[in-house]
Order: sequence, then C-alpha cells, then structure tokens
Amino acid sequence: MKFTFVTLFPNLIEPYFQDSILKRAIESKFIEYEFYNPRDYTLNKHKKVDKEMIGGGAGMLLTPQPLFDCLDAVKKSNPDAYIIFPLAAAKAFKQNDAKRLSRKKNIVFVSGRYEGIDERVIEKYADEVFCIGEYILTGGELPSTVMADAIARNVENVLGNADSLEVESFENNLLEAPSFTKPEIFENLSVVKEFLKGNHSKISDLKFQMSICKTKYYRPSKEKR
Repeated sequence: MKFTFVTLFPNLIEPYFQDSILKRAIESKFIEYEFYNPRDYTLNKHKKVDKEMIGGGAGMLLTPQPLFDCLDAVKKSNPDAYIIFPLAAAKAFKQNDAKRLSRKKNIVFVSGRYEGIDERVIEKYADEVFCIGEYILTGGELPSTVMADAIARNVENVLGNADSLEVESFENNLLEAPSFTKPEIFENLSVVKEFLKGNHSKISDLKFQMSICKTKYYRPSKEKR
C-alpha cells in the first residue's frame, strides 16, 4: 500500500510516519508514502497557487492549473492511484471505509488550504470525498493523516496481531468494551471481578453486554438491534 499526499505543507504530515506502528510498517515495506507539492507545478512566476473567488467571498481558493498538472503527474507515476479529497461538504469517513480502502494499492490524498479548492479539480479527479467530522480545520493535512492511519492499520501485517482488529470500536456496529490491566486495584479502583476468574466465555459475554451499554450511552443511533 502506498499513500501519496498532495499538499503545500508536507512537513505537517511526515512526522506522523516517523514513530511507532507506522514507522515499523514502513521499515518492513508493508506501506510507503510520498509527497507532491502543487507549488512545484504552478506556472505563476511568484509560485502562487491561490486566487480570489469568482463571485466574491472571503478568503482565497487553490487554483485549478497547479493541481491539474500535479494530479496528472501523480496519475502518470501511479497507474493505480485512487484519489480522495478531504472536504467538509462530503460523506462521513467510517471504519468500513478504512477497511475497504486498505485493499487499494495507492491512495492519493489531496489537501486543500485557505478557503478550499476550485470545484473543477474535485469534479475531474476525485474518486471519493470524505469528511472526518462536523467541524472546520485550516487545511486537509490532518484529515488526510487521520484517514491514512485508519486505513494503514487495516493493511495486512501492519498491526502484527490481526486479532486486535476484531474487538475494536465500530466492529459489529458497537463501541469497544472497557479494558483493564494490572494492578487489579489502583487507588481503590478495582478491575471488574469477572475479568479475574479466567472464564473466557463469560468474559466474552460480559464484554459484549458492556459494548451494548456503552453504545446505548454514547451512540444511541448505533445500537445494534
């Protein structure tokens, strides 16, 4: 799996891949990443990539020419490119999307800046558009990184123990049950007693019921029926 990030600010993304699970996955060649900067493709002598909006409005938009040429170069180098735009006006990114997209060979994230991207770029190049939450960020770099992380951990061998994927939140439409570690009592707070008895069947049943309770409380619309 290769992630391609189209961004004016690659330094906002790259550090995230320099530690922990994703670093090990890169060293093991389970995933890789690269950057394309639209500023390298602009024909403007001052390297500008933004202009005022037609029809008025506050702020600046990324213009079509640098992104058209940049994305054409991406597609030429990556025949399997699957292009995603993080946008506020888009469908919500969900765990099932992360699992589905983990089977792609090359995912391209195009990060907007300022007041966004000229719509013609999205119309021509987007394979999908996603929103990670109902709030506004200053650019697409954070959503791109969030989605890349969610997708990468579903790529085979990235986590090492694939079983850990089976009990996470959003599997089976439920939130994950509470988990505990040693010591059994800490500052007068104790672990659920049933977890200490070693009966894995009962523990599994209890965790399932706790998942249902947690989902009812935090996500009533997601309760499994």
